Amino acid sequence: MSLNEQAFLFDCAGEALPGIIALPHGPSAGCGVLVVVGGPQYRVGSHRQFVLLARHLARNGVPCMRFDYRGMGDASGEARSFEAVGEDIRAALDAFHARVPGLHGVVLWGLCDGASAAAFYAPLDRRVRGLVLLNPWVRTTAGEAGTYLRHYYLRRLFSLAFWKKLAGGGVALGRSLGELGARIAQARGKDAGGDGAAGSAVEQGLPWRLRHALQTAGLPWLAILSGRDYVAREFEQVLAGEAWRTLLPAGELFRLPDADHTFSSAPWRDAVAMQTLDWLRSLSRQEPAAQESSGGRP
Repeated sequence: MSLNEQAFLFDCAGEALPGIIALPHGPSAGCGVLVVVGGPQYRVGSHRQFVLLARHLARNGVPCMRFDYRGMGDASGEARSFEAVGEDIRAALDAFHARVPGLHGVVLWGLCDGASAAAFYAPLDRRVRGLVLLNPWVRTTAGEAGTYLRHYYLRRLFSLAFWKKLAGGGVALGRSLGELGARIAQARGKDAGGDGAAGSAVEQGLPWRLRHALQTAGLPWLAILSGRDYVAREFEQVLAGEAWRTLLPAGELFRLPDADHTFSSAPWRDAVAMQTLDWLRSLSRQEPAAQESSGGRP
């Protein structure tokens, strides 16, 4: 299927935001995809991932919009954190529905803190039908330290290369032990100074807030996790917690064992795009039955 791309500007609180919609030329699915950017990125994405994803989806019948929120890329306005882009997402959804009148809802798709921003927004808008979350950002000081202890320091202890380097004097043992001690203190909820403050109150609450958002939204979600990424490892640690068990039936996990955080190779990007499309098709098959049994989600 061929596609058509439309570029335009839309308003958000008096600022001009650029958006691009990739549309199928033939029949399209009732549900579209809105890409929510994360980190220091804009609508193209690292390694053009967002462009390639949108075109892949459109060629397979799924309309997809990507955009810059205020202060990023070519959008006007002041830069803002991922926790302050709710207005931008709402304005983008308004623009998406205005230009694609046949939409019956939208799945929010995001990478890193874009995934967390999408999840935070989901309970606020009934047009959102699901979430695709790539390496969601749930970082806390204690969580980061625990991840390094499990996946960095432990791996080094079982590395022959590390012991050879140590024997040859290539490791500053005192400094390494100091760093290890600091990580252990942080993982126990204390910073290196021992005052018991593991980051700000907002930082400490990030995993809880993400879980609360998913629980409140009550939507199906797909998490795509990279194997070579500490952000993904932190999210997996959060998922293993007791409080998350009730959310797992609504979610689906897809892991790419060799992928890095931004899916920098073509095979990894292709795998993400294909998994996204497969999940969207599964969602479209499930949704009519779910709406019929529940009376429909407005």
